[in-house]
Amino acid sequence: MSTVELVSLLLMLGALSGLVAQWLPAAPLPLLQIALGAIVTLPHHGLHVKLDPEVFLLLFIPPLLFADGWRIPKRELYRLRRPILTLSFGLVLVTVLGVGYFVHWLIPGMPLSVAFALGAVLSPTDAVAVSAITRRLHLPAELQHILEGESLFNDASGLVALKFAVVATLTGVFSLRAAGMDLVWMALGGVAVGAALAWLFVRLRQVVTRRLPEDAILHIVVLLLLLPFATYTLAERLGVSGILAAVACGITINFADLERSEHVAERMQQQSAWNIIESTFNGMIFLLLGLQLPAIIGDGLQDHPGGAWSLLGKVVAVTLVLLGLRWLWMSVAVRRSMHTARRRGRQVSQPTPRLVAVATLAGIRGAITLAGALSIPHVLANGSPFPGRELLVFMASGSIVLTLLVAVVGLPLLLRHQPDEADAPRQREMREARVLAAQAAVETMESMDASETTWPRASLHDDVEYAEVATRIALEYHRRIEAHTPEATSAAEMQREHRLEMALRLRCLQAERAELYRLRRVHRINDHSLRELVQEVDLAEVSVRKHLQGTHSQNGGL
Repeated sequence: MSTVELVSLLLMLGALSGLVAQWLPAAPLPLLQIALGAIVTLPHHGLHVKLDPEVFLLLFIPPLLFADGWRIPKRELYRLRRPILTLSFGLVLVTVLGVGYFVHWLIPGMPLSVAFALGAVLSPTDAVAVSAITRRLHLPAELQHILEGESLFNDASGLVALKFAVVATLTGVFSLRAAGMDLVWMALGGVAVGAALAWLFVRLRQVVTRRLPEDAILHIVVLLLLLPFATYTLAERLGVSGILAAVACGITINFADLERSEHVAERMQQQSAWNIIESTFNGMIFLLLGLQLPAIIGDGLQDHPGGAWSLLGKVVAVTLVLLGLRWLWMSVAVRRSMHTARRRGRQVSQPTPRLVAVATLAGIRGAITLAGALSIPHVLANGSPFPGRELLVFMASGSIVLTLLVAVVGLPLLLRHQPDEADAPRQREMREARVLAAQAAVETMESMDASETTWPRASLHDDVEYAEVATRIALEYHRRIEAHTPEATSAAEMQREHRLEMALRLRCLQAERAELYRLRRVHRINDHSLRELVQEVDLAEVSVRKHLQGTHSQNGGL
């Protein structure tokens, strides 16, 4: 199958899976995509998709990690940093070693370095898959933030560990001291490259948008979409971690965006583009798993002559060890870290046994796991086949499917009686933010006078009209209700009042948005709340500007 045909097929199946998910809301989208891909390819016994491992890694990993770093709420990331880092690095190390030694014992023919590579592949979790399963359940907000932060950083740490395991297999040499030094260099260098490129992009964006404020929007968004790939490629060429570079670049861009509250069109196009890219790339990875599932099963059976049931039993055993290590780590290390955080005065809740079980089953393996498995090279440096590659891909694919199935069954049972009050803090802070934003809009409008607005002044009663319109808008912000249609004696007066009203609304909306960004900068709200609230203001501003343009054209450009 050619690349063009493959991409066309994946896009078509991605759109089809989205429609099917609307008809079957109880089924998570990742499972539907895997099943749909397998159904399509079953008559052909698996589509033999041959993607270069390095190209596959470059295509899927940078945009997904960049988007994770850009979207994750930084306030909660800092507040819950101890349990997040404990999961992202401590659990990854335990998983690599525990799963690696267990697989080497379970399958003696698999080299230890390859077994460690399997452990590294299985380390990253998929918060997107968890959200797809729990979207109609009441997952506690604090746990959701921990899972998002864990998924962000264990993607990077797991894939870095995978790189070391693959290098050890390719060269047959591994030094713990040298690996530790390389890890520090790769990590610090990757973060530095990502932050530096993001800073350069931010400076370029400021210069361009200052000189070409309207025409440059599309070009800026396109450059932003290409930024993760450029960051990853440059970091890898410099010998540092392109994975961490993509994450650091996304986080840096997010902080820089806090100073661009007035760029409405750019922000709306940027968010729409990233929503499409993120959902498309995640879907393509799960569809690729489904498309190749029959071939993966066949290659796995060929690489492991023990039979299908024996191989399936090994996948189940590895998945149980994976979940067991996670449960043990959550029960001991994470509970201890959260207890330490509480003792130091930070308000974090101690997880109950039920929440520990929920967090364990929420350790779903997904897109990054499959991308990491398929990125493993087919041959060694001497041209011989990479030992146990097909078996490794099979074990990783089987663990993805099993963790998804376990979560689909287990999470609804565990969260069935979870109270709805879990999301109250976020709803409360959003209500407070709306009130403060409205107050900022009223204060801005009250400090203005008619001379500060751009509207047609053709009557001796301009000041009276201004006061009437300003009072009406102020009452609307206080009550948040529909504005009354102004009573006027003529169409011209109605038109002038309408334009004045739209101009005042525009200033008020800008004040609302500025206040929301200020609340985010002082950590009164998080990134999720900011994104949702600003989107409301942006949509309102787009509507107001359309009204102004329509009125302007009706008046012949006056």
